[in-house]
Amino acid sequence: MTFIDRRAAAFALVAALSTAPAAARETSFDIDSLAGRSSLAGAYLAGRVAGAQRDVDAAAAFFRAALKADPRNPQLLERAFLLSLAEGGEGDAMRLAERVVAADPTNRVAQLALAVRALKTGSYGSARSALEKGARGPLADLSVSLLSGWSWVGSNQPQRAFAALDKLQGADFFGAFRDYHAALIADLTGRKDEAEKRFAAALSGDGAALRVALAAASFRARNGDAAGALKALDDFEKNGPRHPLAREMREMIAQGRAPERVASNAQEGVAEVLYGIGGALARQGGEDLATVYLQLALYVQPEHPMALVTLADLYDQLNQYEDAIAVYERVPASSPLKRNADIQSAIDLDRLDKTDEAKARLAKLIAAAPDDQEALVALGNIERGREQFKEAAETYTKAIDLISAAKTAEPAAVAPAPAAAPQADGAPKPYVVKARDSLWTLARDHLGDPKRWPELAAFNRANGVRIPRSGALAPGQTIVLPAQAQAAEAAAPATAPVAAPAAAQPAAASRADWSLYYVRGIAYERSKEWAKSEADLKKALSLVPDQPLVLNYLGYSWIDQGIHLDEGMKMIQRAVELRPDDGYIVDSLGWAHFKLGQFDDAVRELERAVELRPQDPVMNDHLGDAYWKVGRKLEAGFQWSHARDLNPEPAELKKIEAKLKDGLPETPPTSAADAQEKKGGG
Repeated sequence: MTFIDRRAAAFALVAALSTAPAAARETSFDIDSLAGRSSLAGAYLAGRVAGAQRDVDAAAAFFRAALKADPRNPQLLERAFLLSLAEGGEGDAMRLAERVVAADPTNRVAQLALAVRALKTGSYGSARSALEKGARGPLADLSVSLLSGWSWVGSNQPQRAFAALDKLQGADFFGAFRDYHAALIADLTGRKDEAEKRFAAALSGDGAALRVALAAASFRARNGDAAGALKALDDFEKNGPRHPLAREMREMIAQGRAPERVASNAQEGVAEVLYGIGGALARQGGEDLATVYLQLALYVQPEHPMALVTLADLYDQLNQYEDAIAVYERVPASSPLKRNADIQSAIDLDRLDKTDEAKARLAKLIAAAPDDQEALVALGNIERGREQFKEAAETYTKAIDLISAAKTAEPAAVAPAPAAAPQADGAPKPYVVKARDSLWTLARDHLGDPKRWPELAAFNRANGVRIPRSGALAPGQTIVLPAQAQAAEAAAPATAPVAAPAAAQPAAASRADWSLYYVRGIAYERSKEWAKSEADLKKALSLVPDQPLVLNYLGYSWIDQGIHLDEGMKMIQRAVELRPDDGYIVDSLGWAHFKLGQFDDAVRELERAVELRPQDPVMNDHLGDAYWKVGRKLEAGFQWSHARDLNPEPAELKKIEAKLKDGLPETPPTSAADAQEKKGGG
């Protein structure tokens, strides 16, 4: 084969990979076999493309193949090593790590990997030697100090372990790691007074951290201080969600059973170090290095539940759904986290268009636990997303019927919410997390009610901020807050919220339940059961009167039907005030003007909507219609052409093509416009 032929083959392979996103691609071939048949150029290029798409398994295979063709290339060697480590291929990774340090003894990740291998096998002196050889930096200093401490535990020299930890200096959060691991070591080595002192320091510095609270509660419960154990859990739950592991700990304490230690030997302590750092890196946006640390944690302790869930969550954030499912399925059946993992894996199956499998998985969970509200909401969301609106409404009804029971039972770790829908009011503004901040305190200070922390978490996730399932925030992390603070709800806002018609409110319902009524209202509306939909949307607004999503949906629905026109327009305008940069809501305002025959106003708002979301086919189509109505027919044709090229739904594509051929047909006034005329409006 000539060089040109090889290059063509390489680019053909790159093109083939590029046409199938890693998140949704089924591996219908043996990637290692394909990589092994590739040329150096082909393997390198394919590895680069797979890496850019975060398909770690494919990237690792292609870079290993490229390395075989050019074994002395240091860049290929390091890249193949890092990718092998990130994919969890410890055998290949450790062999490559040996080659990396032979070429560069200061490579800190390779030395870290070799140190972890030594710690796993009990070669503690070799581990300390490897740790000391790597290049230094803040993250390396943290890793070296903590892992060295546990290596001395393995060598039965706890005093040297404390000395290694107490030398740790650096960022403020280093102290939380130091105190926590010193407490674990003191507990493991029977130093009760030292353990209590260290746990108190750890709780004072990071009481919002799940693992700190669990470890302190476990220590205190095992040493006869049940009240102190429960206080550690109570303090944690003031700052974040009630977690399944915390619930399990409470049950054990109530039953008088002795909880297990978080780390019962040096190896489990090492895994806890790697998990803790990996989780912190994931929260800070360092996905690549976070994956390395989490994989190393699982190399040492393959069934570490929190490391598994954190790694799977990270894959979810990166849209690597097949990888996420594979990790969720590794969560031990005995773990309280297994149910959450099963629910999330079902959601991921649906994202991979394996909807029947996803629904079957959720149905099995619900059959085993009919009061599992979170599983019901997940199933309803899948049904709604697949336009099975009648089924979705029935499923949401089952979830709503559980509200009263849910108020008296322990709540789920993750509050139910519609997919990607913000639950807090207002547009986002950045906020840098301070040392003592938590979702609980920020909801108290900025939303007026600390119990609204699930809304704040969902608001951040909807705006692209990574909030872990534990709800813990890291100092220095940038999150977003609603621009319109709700702390002063008692005072009159600059623009008074639109009052929804009164709806009866059962005592059991609370603000956090608004989303259930909202999504069921959508399902009813799409099922053409408007009376039920309207009642649910009003109910949602009675729970959260200024919720922009509900204001927008109910207001537009009224206008579309030609009823409550003034109230509907006020609702949509209020929604735009609350979320002026939400293209979907701005589009609703523009289209409401269009439906009322206010075409100049429609053009103004729809132009702004398209500026906010230029790749949305519906918004471009709407703007084309508005241009046509004001006589800008050339621009209308351009917008329709653009909408056609943005892959609209098949039914909408047919309408767009008809308009491109014949223009917008002259039609009698819409029901909304006709009603407006009857009222004497414009």
